[in-house]
Amino acid sequence: MNTNCTRHLTVVLAVLAWIAPANAQETDSHHQAGNEDSRHQCSMMGMKDRADKGMGFDQAKTTHHFLLKRDGGVIRVEANDAKDTESRDQVRMHLAHIAKAFAAGDFDIPMFVHDQTPPGVPVMKARKDQISYRFEETNSGGRVVIASSDAEALAAIHEFLVFQIREHKTGDSLTEP
Repeated sequence: MNTNCTRHLTVVLAVLAWIAPANAQETDSHHQAGNEDSRHQCSMMGMKDRADKGMGFDQAKTTHHFLLKRDGGVIRVEANDAKDTESRDQVRMHLAHIAKAFAAGDFDIPMFVHDQTPPGVPVMKARKDQISYRFEETNSGGRVVIASSDAEALAAIHEFLVFQIREHKTGDSLTEP
């Protein structure tokens, strides 16, 4: 957890300790929603920090997309600025590594970034021989094309990608075309 989140949490806890006795019998869903928003903000900041470290590039300089396909899906990451060759090259290195790691059943990076085991990962590990991962360069970054003809593996791939769409708030479709 970063320093700002730690300070924020400390202030919230101190205020709650001070006001809790006076309001012990009164619940205010608005305040609870505000606390949830604060926790989510800190969680997202933690995820961004972990993502920067785990992926090896600045998340603010790149855009992620997760696309569901009938036979699997695509993880696509692009540098936001076409002239940012440093981010482009870091994205390419990361995605090439991810394709190899996933093919070997290694999902350590997404587990580190999200601070949990993403849905679908246990099945993707168990059925790794039924899934192909192919890295491809794009003009501003790259993509990992994931494919399988195995129904169980395909369902797991979709679970994994839907989780990524929600976590990264990409706005990508949650259903296959």
